Amino acid sequence: MRSFQEQYTEPEIVRLAEGLQKKPLEEALQILEGLPAEVAGEVLRHMTPEISSELLARLERREAVEILEEMAPDSAVDIMEELPQAEREELLREMEPPEAKILEELISYPPDTAGGLMSPQVVALVQDLTVEEAIAVLRRAASEAETIYYAYVVDRERRLLGVLSMRDLIMSHPKKTIAEIMHRQVVAVTADTDAEEVASLFDRYNFLALPVIDRANHLLGIVTVDDVLDVIRQETTEDMHRLVGLPKEESVLSPLRAALKRRIPWLLVNLITAFLTALVVAPFAETISAVAILAAFMPVIAGHGGNTGTQVTTLVVRGLAVGEVALGDLWRIVRKELAFGLIHGVLAGVFTAALALLLTQNPWLALIVFVAMVGNVLIAGIMGSLIPLALKRLGQDPALASAIWLTTFTDICGFLLLLGLGTLLLGRMIP
Repeated sequence: MRSFQEQYTEPEIVRLAEGLQKKPLEEALQILEGLPAEVAGEVLRHMTPEISSELLARLERREAVEILEEMAPDSAVDIMEELPQAEREELLREMEPPEAKILEELISYPPDTAGGLMSPQVVALVQDLTVEEAIAVLRRAASEAETIYYAYVVDRERRLLGVLSMRDLIMSHPKKTIAEIMHRQVVAVTADTDAEEVASLFDRYNFLALPVIDRANHLLGIVTVDDVLDVIRQETTEDMHRLVGLPKEESVLSPLRAALKRRIPWLLVNLITAFLTALVVAPFAETISAVAILAAFMPVIAGHGGNTGTQVTTLVVRGLAVGEVALGDLWRIVRKELAFGLIHGVLAGVFTAALALLLTQNPWLALIVFVAMVGNVLIAGIMGSLIPLALKRLGQDPALASAIWLTTFTDICGFLLLLGLGTLLLGRMIP
């Protein structure tokens, strides 16, 4: 009989998982039930935790337990965290004690920490082994380990002492001890380290894995690069969603009821901010009636300001997310955006004023459009910088619907500038 690896390659597993995610739940469940537990576990690992947990919850209890026991502990925990607590406890009671204990320990860590990401399946070598003995240990442990990109060196009490790459082992003399060739400067994280900080370390050092330790330096497990890629993807998606007021769970394939519940609240907030904009415009009804062409430039001024500010907001949110920007950089960012806004505002203002002059032959209207454009672009740059940094200072996610607040502000300011100046210079524009 062919082995699991021979029957199902990784690309085949991924394609199967992607196909099941698109099928109705009952149909996907029937296909999953027909797969061996080891294969089913790999398929679930490549699906979103929300769908995986829903499928797992519908399986027979014994079958669900078998699948979880075949999975890597960190992948099994990702799915179990989506289940109700009572369901998790039932599954853990059905498992073999060693597997249940490992999963209980991993579940105890918050999912957005190194402990929540790590796998306890790590190869640890004691420092007095020879290179020859260490290679034999690694060969025996390879099938059970999460990865053997690196081997970590520990003492008899499992305190982390050093690290070795496979190249270090292969290139060293067989009779040398591990203590002689190991690297003693080890970059490690504690179990409570935030997942974003872990991702930042991978990005900074180009690691394939990072050891996770406790406060006493005992080796607990490792976080691998594939886990960090998941974090980066999730954080990027979350930031994109929050910029426009979407919850992180929302997907284009989400059920209608869930979509209504998640999306409508922020859309109603957006509607209320539109009412504020309407209230700003209403007092200028006479000005618009007298010089109707002003209405044609309202969306131009407001829209361009919003686009300019959204660029800045996106850059600041991204910079905060990857640690490139800190709160102390506020005035540096504002100064830069003021300079950028002035140059770009004048350029955009000249083009817009030229169009106004061409359409109306009225230099006063062209001047109003020019000043309104320059002013709104400057305001957009400042607010695009301040809003995410202010949210960060208040302890909120800087991506929290920043675009909604920004566009509301630039709409209001743009209309006030254009219509306010139009009202002041109304006599100059009417022949």
